[in-house]
This record gives sequence, structure tokens and C-alpha cells, in this order.
Amino acid sequence: MQGLVTKKSHCPYCGEPIELIIDTSVPQQTYIEDCQVCCKPILISVNVDNDGYIDLQVRNENE
Repeated sequence: MQGLVTKKSHCPYCGEPIELIIDTSVPQQTYIEDCQVCCKPILISVNVDNDGYIDLQVRNENE
């Protein structure tokens, strides 16, 4: 499975729901994206297995 997938999560700072666009062609990735609501930096870790299952973790930048 390759392509862009939208995943929903919650901001670790303000708790508001956010939507993230995941590029599933990259099996392991870690990056920082600002919250769409409170603008604080969220550390995002993504792992995509061979079956296309996406393990998404979001946490604040200081953890």
C-alpha cells in the first residue's frame, strides 16, 4: 500500500482533534508538525508495516 492516508488523532497539548496526512510510501518516519489549533510543535512518529497497518504516535516535543 502506497500513497497518502489521512489519520485522525488529538493534540497532546490542547487535546483538540487533528488530522494528519501520512505518506505510506515511507515505512518509518519521525517529524514535527505544529498543531492546527494551538500551534505548538507535535512530535509525530509513524511506522507502516508490510500489510499497510499504520502505527501513529503523537506526543509533545519535550517527552
